[in-house]
Amino acid sequence: MKKILITGGNGQLGSELQLLSKIYNQFEWVFTDWKELNLCDLDNLTMSLTKINPQIIINCAAHTAVDKAESEFELSDVLNHQSVALMAQWSHVNNCQFIHVSTDYVFDGTASIALNENAVPNPINVYGVTKLAGEKACLRENPEAVIIRTSWVYSSFGNNFVKTMSRLMQERDSLNVVNDQIGSPTYAADLALAIMTIIVNSNWKSGIYNFSNEGEISWFEFALAIQEIGNFECVVSGIPSSAYPTPAKRPQYSLLDKTKIKETFGVVVPDYKSSLVRCMELLDNKQKSEI
Repeated sequence: MKKILITGGNGQLGSELQLLSKIYNQFEWVFTDWKELNLCDLDNLTMSLTKINPQIIINCAAHTAVDKAESEFELSDVLNHQSVALMAQWSHVNNCQFIHVSTDYVFDGTASIALNENAVPNPINVYGVTKLAGEKACLRENPEAVIIRTSWVYSSFGNNFVKTMSRLMQERDSLNVVNDQIGSPTYAADLALAIMTIIVNSNWKSGIYNFSNEGEISWFEFALAIQEIGNFECVVSGIPSSAYPTPAKRPQYSLLDKTKIKETFGVVVPDYKSSLVRCMELLDNKQKSEI
């Protein structure tokens, strides 16, 4: 029985994989967060991996606080780059399949068409810089690795845009959301299923792949969809990014082209709205069961 190690096991993607592990019970699953596997402890990371001895590693861990990363370069670099290099190296030496999750933030946002895997990265914030360094280290240390770039991740687990908007729309009469950053959201449950589709596929092809839900929208349009599905009374208005300054610059356009992952592994990519409906129904049921 192959053992799968999940780093970032309590995050959004890790939590969705925990649900899927019940279905994919032909594998032995090991879910870790920083308490069980401290990726910042670079000196002992290799030893810890040898102790667990997985045949597959799915690296869902990252320093994803984009604005905080601007003042926490060292921590970002350790989590998003240096630890990735060590995991890739260990997996290569130990004949272990390695899947590493990356981000659309490796791009500068100046494109006007969906970005494929050959588009030239040019990150504009610390998060993107360290994630790109992690990608390069991953492929250098383990040319057999699979890297999945994703964007705007949300889930019924953890903190994310969908949950924040749903809460604010119930608390406030009006909300402003940026309308000039274009991309596509990713329901973490869909990404988890895509990862498992790759793992059970007999055709393992290393390299970089894109995955997000189908659709080309702004954060403002995403918020409008949340408002519509949730039937919230709140008035949602679109504003330019310049009216909402943040420590980290965001790419204006980072829509990902999913052709490669669909053609290589037969991954099904749902439309963003159908996935959003599924997630919000789950959140609604969770809320009702807590009352």
